[in-house]
Amino acid sequence: MEHTYKDRKYAPIGVFDSGIGGLTVAREIMRQIPHEDIIYFGDTARVPYGSKSKDTIIRFSRQIIRFLKTKDVKAIVVACNTASAQALEDIRPELDIPILGVVKPGARVAAEVTKNDKIGVIATSSTIESQLYNRVIHMHNPKAQVFGKACPLFVPLVEEGWLKDPVTKEVACRYLEPLMASGIDTLIMGCTHFPLLRSLLREILGEEVMLVNPAYETTKDLERVLKENGIANDGAGRTDGQRHEFYVSDAANKFRAFADSILPYGVDRTQLIDIESY
Repeated sequence: MEHTYKDRKYAPIGVFDSGIGGLTVAREIMRQIPHEDIIYFGDTARVPYGSKSKDTIIRFSRQIIRFLKTKDVKAIVVACNTASAQALEDIRPELDIPILGVVKPGARVAAEVTKNDKIGVIATSSTIESQLYNRVIHMHNPKAQVFGKACPLFVPLVEEGWLKDPVTKEVACRYLEPLMASGIDTLIMGCTHFPLLRSLLREILGEEVMLVNPAYETTKDLERVLKENGIANDGAGRTDGQRHEFYVSDAANKFRAFADSILPYGVDRTQLIDIESY
């Protein structure tokens, strides 16, 4: 069903990810700017994006944005580090609404908070290879040393629900060992799944390493962009309650179970759509 909104501030925000990890971004939006409604799309049929080519990621992102536009969204958050790194700058000029990614906000904050100028980034292989985190960090802090580490096993472990499992801890220790040896004092969780491992990462790294959650920082930027554009939902005149909608390209039941486990609101239903038709 297509929606039209006479007052743009009551239109929803589109959020998309290659799968379920972007729900950590949706969760931050729900917490920090609770008057806003969300249309979420998870590309569960084509996950993971981290191993795919730039051209493929751009094509997928364009299809998803075309779908979100049918919902008359007022802004879009690319809640996927890989798509933010590989597709966002190509797609931004094609849109007439604000679009934000999760890479730049996290990189900016990391560049600002580091004390010894040694910043670690954990992400998918594609995000690390894009070097986008490095470039944005150096724009804000030219002295920074950036140590990237691809952590491909974290995504399936999170999706399996093994957040505190000994296997996950062993994998995390191996991934983090070279970053710790480099003396980092700041670590960017550069994949939307990774904030769900925050307590495990904290246990391994200790209190002295600052953990940067791009989902949190992106939501702060989104709140500012909505206000600047005069489209922030003030919650006035609302009679229909909260309205979040969830769509996926496959495995709707598995997605809904995961969403229910991490979101502050229960997910009544998840709708399956043929994203290839957009």
